[in-house]
Amino acid sequence: MNADDARLLRALLSTRPVGSLATLHGGEPAVSMVPFVLPRGDTRLFIHVSALAPHTRDIRAHPRASLLVMAEPGNGVSPQALPRVALQADASFLPRDGEDHAAARDAYLARFPDAATTFELGDFSLVALRPVSARLVAGFGRAHALVGDGLAAWLRG
Repeated sequence: MNADDARLLRALLSTRPVGSLATLHGGEPAVSMVPFVLPRGDTRLFIHVSALAPHTRDIRAHPRASLLVMAEPGNGVSPQALPRVALQADASFLPRDGEDHAAARDAYLARFPDAATTFELGDFSLVALRPVSARLVAGFGRAHALVGDGLAAWLRG
C-alpha cells in the first residue's frame, strides 16, 4: 500500500463518525449504524452500545463482527469508486473498572461530547473492536487486503 492510500485509510477512520456494524443475529447477518472512534496510536476502535440494542446481544453471543466505513458520496465519484474500508474484528467488552475503560471513554467523548449522558446509564458499555483483517478500497482499481502486523501499523498511523 502506498503512502496516499495509507493516509486515506487513516482519514476514513479519523473523520467519518459512523460505520455500518455487521453482526450475526440468530444465525443471520444483521447490519446497524454505530458511532466509533480510533484513538491515535491505538489499533482498536471503540463503540459505545446499549444492552437494549440487538447488535450488543449479537456481539456478546458471537464476538466476531465487521465494520464498514465509507467516504462521503459526492463530487461525481462513482459509487463503486468511493473509498471505503471493511474491517473484520474481534469484539470485547471493556469492564468499567478496567484500566482501558477511562482512556477509551475519554477518546470517545472527545469525538462525541453529546454522548456524555449515555455514560451515566447502566445499560451502556464500551466495546473494543480489534481488527484482524481489512479490505481497503482506495478508489477504482486500488484495493488492498491488510492483515496482522501490517494492518496494525497502518491503523496506528
